[in-house]
Amino acid sequence: MEESGDIMPKVEELDDDDDFGPTIKSSEPSTPIGSAMPPPVEQKSAAVSSSTGRRPRGRPRKHPVPPASASMQKTTKGRSKTGCITCRRRKKKCDEAKPECLNCQKNAVVCEGYPEKTLWQPGKQRSEEALKPSRPRELPCLVDGVETEVDRQFLDHFVYTVSRILTLFNDDSNPFKEILLPMAIRHRGLMHSLLCLSGSHLASRDPKYGERQNHHFLAAIQHLRTDKKISGQASGNPTELVDDPTVASTLVMCLNSICKGETAGEYRPHMDAARHLVLNQQSKNQQFGQFLFEFFMYHDVLNSLTALDRRPLLLTEDFVIPQFIIQPAAGALLGVLDGLFGYISQITRLRDNIRTRKAQRLDPAVDYVTLSNAVEIDSGIRSWVLNQPEGCSRHTAALLYRQCTWVYLYRTIQPSRPSPKIAGAVDEGLEYLRQLPADSATQSVLLMPLFILGCAAFDPEQRPGISRGFGGIKNYSNLGNIEPARLVVERVWQLMDEGDESSWDWETIIKDMGWDFLVT
Repeated sequence: MEESGDIMPKVEELDDDDDFGPTIKSSEPSTPIGSAMPPPVEQKSAAVSSSTGRRPRGRPRKHPVPPASASMQKTTKGRSKTGCITCRRRKKKCDEAKPECLNCQKNAVVCEGYPEKTLWQPGKQRSEEALKPSRPRELPCLVDGVETEVDRQFLDHFVYTVSRILTLFNDDSNPFKEILLPMAIRHRGLMHSLLCLSGSHLASRDPKYGERQNHHFLAAIQHLRTDKKISGQASGNPTELVDDPTVASTLVMCLNSICKGETAGEYRPHMDAARHLVLNQQSKNQQFGQFLFEFFMYHDVLNSLTALDRRPLLLTEDFVIPQFIIQPAAGALLGVLDGLFGYISQITRLRDNIRTRKAQRLDPAVDYVTLSNAVEIDSGIRSWVLNQPEGCSRHTAALLYRQCTWVYLYRTIQPSRPSPKIAGAVDEGLEYLRQLPADSATQSVLLMPLFILGCAAFDPEQRPGISRGFGGIKNYSNLGNIEPARLVVERVWQLMDEGDESSWDWETIIKDMGWDFLVT
C-alpha cells in the first residue's frame, strides 16, 4: 500500500483494433511520480489532434470512415484532342458532333471538320513507312468536262470535224471554234453540250462512244435544268439575263437532236428556250448575238417546212430584226441575214391559208387574196440581191437557195401535178447542185434545197440526181436527219406516181408517218 500523497493516474485499456496512427512523443521530460500533475490529457490530445489529424482519445467509431481511394479523387482533365479543327483553333470547347459540331453552327462559323485519326506506330515502323516511295496523286482536270481519253477524242472531233459540217466556214472564222469553244473552256455546261454533240456524231458510226456521249448529254441537261436564271426566264419571270454560254447550250442541244436523227420532236424544248431568249434578252457580246440570231432563225424558219404547228418568229408582227445584223455576206449560213428566209416564211403563211380553205371545202382553195400575195412574193424573189461574191461556192449555193424558194412558192400555189414549168425549175436546181464540190463547206446547208427539189420532182428521171444529192451530203456530214428527209421525199414520189394530189401537203405526210424533225 503506497502513501496517500502519491496518487496514481487511472489508465484505460485500449482496444487492439483502434488505430490512432503513429505514436507522438512529447518533447517535455516525463514527470516523476509524485510531482505536480501534468496538464489535462484531454487538452493535450485535442492540441495534438488539431495538428496531426489524430482523432481525440475516447471510444472508437462503430463505423469508421474509409479512407478516400485513388478512383474517388478528382483528377484534372487535360485538353481534348478530338475536337473539330475550328474549335481547337478558336480555343473553344467542342461538343464533337458529326459531321459538323453544334458549337460552330451556333456561332455561325464554318466547321472545318475533324482531323484524321492516326494510329500510333513504333519508331522503327515509322521510319520504314517514311522510306516507302510516295504514291502519285491524280492531277485535276485542265478543262472542266474533259476528263477521260474519250473526252479528248470528242473535243478533237468537234474542233476538226463537227464544227466544219455545221457552217459555211471551215477555217479560223468558223463561229463554233471562234466563239463557242472559248466560252466552253470557262463553262462546264457548254463544254458538256459540245462534247455531247461531238459524241453523237461519232456514235452514229461507232456505237462504243454511246455510253460516254450519254454521260455528257445528262450532264448538259442537268446544267440547264438547275440554272436558276434560265428557269426564271422560261417561267415568264425574267429577273436577270441568262449568260451567253447557257444560251449557247440550248442551241447546241438542238443541234445534237439533229445529229442523232431524232424524229419525235426532241428538239422542241431547246428551240422554245432559244426563241424565248432571243425575244427577251440581247447579249452584250455583239459577235455572239449575231451568231445566236442567225442560227436560231435558220432552224426556226425551216422548222415550218416539216411541222404543221411551228411557225417562224419572222411572221410575228411586232418582231424587229436586231440592229447589229450588218454583214449579211459574212453569215455562217444562207437565207437569214440576206433576207431570203422572209419570203419562205410568207410562203408558209400562204400554205396555211390554202390548207384551211381545203379543210373547209372552199372553192377555189387559192382565192384572189392568196394569189395576189403570191404574185407579190414572186416579185420579191426575182429582185432579191445575192450578197455572196461571184465565183465562189457560196455564190452558187445562194443561187440554189433562191431557186428552191421559187419552187416552194410554185408548189404552194399550183396544183400538185406534173408540168413543164416545174420540171424546168427542178432541172435548174439540180444543175446548181452539180456545180458544188463534194468537199465544199456548202454541203452543210444543202438538206433544205434537196428536200424542196425532191418534193417537186414529178419526173422520174430527176429522182436519181436527188438521191445522189442525199448520198453526197450524208457522206460529207453524216447527220442523222438526212435519212428521214430522204424517206419522206420517197413517200411523196409514191403519191405522185399514184396521181394523189395529197403529195402537195408533205407536212401532213410527215405527221401521218409519226415523225417530227428538222431539215437543217
